[in-house]
Amino acid sequence: MTNILLLLKLLSSHVIADFFLQFDWLCKGKREEGMRGIAFQAIHALIHAACAYVLVGDWCGWIIPLVIFITHIIIDITKVKWFPTSTIAFLIDQLAHIAVMIGLWWALYADQGIELAWLSGIAQSGTFWAILIGYMLMLKPSSLLISMFIKGWTPSNGMQAQGMPNAGKWIGYIERVLILTFVITGNIEAVGFLLAAKSIFRFGDLNKAREIKITEYVLLGTLASFSIALLTGFAINMYIH
Repeated sequence: MTNILLLLKLLSSHVIADFFLQFDWLCKGKREEGMRGIAFQAIHALIHAACAYVLVGDWCGWIIPLVIFITHIIIDITKVKWFPTSTIAFLIDQLAHIAVMIGLWWALYADQGIELAWLSGIAQSGTFWAILIGYMLMLKPSSLLISMFIKGWTPSNGMQAQGMPNAGKWIGYIERVLILTFVITGNIEAVGFLLAAKSIFRFGDLNKAREIKITEYVLLGTLASFSIALLTGFAINMYIH
């Protein structure tokens, strides 16, 4: 792909401005009401525009800082005004800013014929679809399968009520995604470290358990989760190779 370095510079400018140059006073000021809040939004957007302009180094390309400045203010004001602080709001905000960067790069610098051919090649790649399906399976499908599998062994003392809501679900998502990544990238030994780390964190709870059923229940769920991720990764590797 041509000019990919310029896209990486644009994305780097976003990371620098949004995470390293967005100080606490600026972050708090953006949430103030009225013109004062808009002023802080403008300062933050100006930092983004300046970072992009300097890193890209196209001194005649004023369209880059101008578009970034305007779109950043619009996106941030929309987020502050209509969306509460949450993981979903954060991800939507970041994706919107990244989409602007990619759009600018595509319109100004990309060799669109080559880029479209590259994207078309990915869309027609069996490897891409196999990996995509694998990661999708690590989320809700695997969670439902494991829930149905261990349902008959669920302790009657309400173990779920003792933990944070949905924490177990997200732990399962993350561990299966990590395991699948380790297998696909050929770093299978890292799965052992993940299992050891999880065992260490859970040792205190399981060691204090009054019934052996709780220990067996946790072990059963963990092994089922690991097995699904490992088998899916092995199947994908067999297809790829």
